[in-house]
Amino acid sequence: MDNVQCQGQVLIECSEKLIERALGAALTVHRSLGPGLLESAYEQALIAELSYLGISMRHQVEVPVWYRGRKLGTGFRADIVVEDRLLLELKCVDALAPIHIAQLVTYLRPLNMKRGYLLNFNTRLMRDGIKRVSI
Repeated sequence: MDNVQCQGQVLIECSEKLIERALGAALTVHRSLGPGLLESAYEQALIAELSYLGISMRHQVEVPVWYRGRKLGTGFRADIVVEDRLLLELKCVDALAPIHIAQLVTYLRPLNMKRGYLLNFNTRLMRDGIKRVSI
C-alpha cells in the first residue's frame, strides 16, 4: 500500500481489506440496531464493533483549521479514524447531501488521508447509505 501525493501533499492510503472490514463492522451495527437512532448511538456501537474485531481506531478526532500557515485551533471533530488511515463520518439523515461530501473532504485534507466514507445509518438498507470519497 503506497501513500499518494495530491497537490504537493502526501496522503495516507488504506488497503481495500481495511475498508472491507470497517464497512463490514458498519453493516453489522446497522443490521443489529436498524435505522432511527441518534448518530451518537451508532458511533458508540461502531466503536464497540471495531474494537471487538481488533481494529484500532480513534473517535472524535480533532481536525485543525489552518489559515495562512497559522493554526486557528480545532475547528471540527472527525467521527472515527480507523488505523490512522481511513475516515468514517457518520450521519443519520434522510439523504446524504453535497454538503456532507464537502465536510468529509474538509476533514480528509488536514488529516492527510486519501479516503473516507460517509455512513448514513438512517436508511432501510445500509448499502444505500454508504458513500466513498477520495481526494
